[in-house]
Amino acid sequence: MSQLINVITELASLKQLDKEIVAEIIKDCLRSSIAGKRVNIDKVKIVIDFEHNEVFAIIHKLVVPNIERNIGEICITKAVDIDPTLNVGDYVDVKIPISEFGRKVIQSARQKISQRIGELVEKKLRKDYKKQKGKIISGLVQRVDYEGCIVDISYTEALLPSEEQVPGEYYKVGDYIKAYVVDIRKYKKEIRVILSRTRPEFIKRLFEAEIPEVADNIVKIKKIVREPGYCTKVAVYSEDDNIDAFGSCIGAKGTRIEQIRKELHGEQVDIVRWSENPEEFIKNSVGADLVKRVYLADKGNFAQLIVDKKNKSIAIGRSGKNVKLSAKLTGYKIDIYDEYEYEEKAAEERRVTSHVWELDGVSETIAEILHNAGYTSIQDIYLATVQELCNLEGIGKKTAEKIKNSAKYF
Repeated sequence: MSQLINVITELASLKQLDKEIVAEIIKDCLRSSIAGKRVNIDKVKIVIDFEHNEVFAIIHKLVVPNIERNIGEICITKAVDIDPTLNVGDYVDVKIPISEFGRKVIQSARQKISQRIGELVEKKLRKDYKKQKGKIISGLVQRVDYEGCIVDISYTEALLPSEEQVPGEYYKVGDYIKAYVVDIRKYKKEIRVILSRTRPEFIKRLFEAEIPEVADNIVKIKKIVREPGYCTKVAVYSEDDNIDAFGSCIGAKGTRIEQIRKELHGEQVDIVRWSENPEEFIKNSVGADLVKRVYLADKGNFAQLIVDKKNKSIAIGRSGKNVKLSAKLTGYKIDIYDEYEYEEKAAEERRVTSHVWELDGVSETIAEILHNAGYTSIQDIYLATVQELCNLEGIGKKTAEKIKNSAKYF
């Protein structure tokens, strides 16, 4: 059974298990499979001799007159070959190679060994990687399938599921990758270390690794929002007025942030100066050099931003992602306008909330005619045509044109 000795040695090395513990598990499983219902397990001893490369059983057998009813018995004629002084009723230790116990016994032992070793590996994994949970680890891609990437990390396999991969990132066998340890859990009956490259926590750990001030908590991360593969926004600040949180994250000539972008395969990473002032924070989030003015609603978390027309598409971002990420980062619903759009919107709001009698040239009589016809706000007048107003009894063309013109410039 030198093959079994090799298995024990290789298994212990591969899974970083104690060789003696693995050997004891194999002994227990072989003992129980050999004993079965045929002999008391206390009568069976398994010896694994690493020095002489041997594995065998020693069974404490009862000497019987002739017929052996089970493996716990030996007939007197065989017994005296071992020890001529033996008599019926005596016990003798008999050495038996494991291979002689038959296929069923060996198969039973294999199943038990597999289960016990699996439990041992799981226990070790949970203990070892519990300390790694929430950290970044690295490894080599071993294979790629429909589940995701199987990554070799030390003595076990980790899974980077498809849903935890960044869109646009593709991996092949042998690629070296870093990922965030999400959890250690059963995945399709196997214990797996679950990884992620999409979560904001992954970004935080990268910042801690590349930026000493973040690792030392001198520069603090207030919040991280991310559209994996497109952009990440990180709000930072420092309680020390002498520390430039923004500059610390960027690094000399952008070296620090470039290292992080490189790990993210070129994904845009925006460092945002956090501020207790919501207008300032919102402006910084969208782009301080893009935003001219910020207006906050009196009630609720709503913000209107004014930008130059040429900068509007940049402020909004591709598919609206820049403004969406800014909204997530700040907690405000953000609408972006250029100067003309904002003035038009403001004028419309004034027209909607103002009554027809507030228009220049509208007498009390005309106002009553308009109101009775359903024109209750200045916006109603603004949207109506001159001909529609002329159709009202008591309003002529000149009056209609005057009312329309007044509504336009209200």
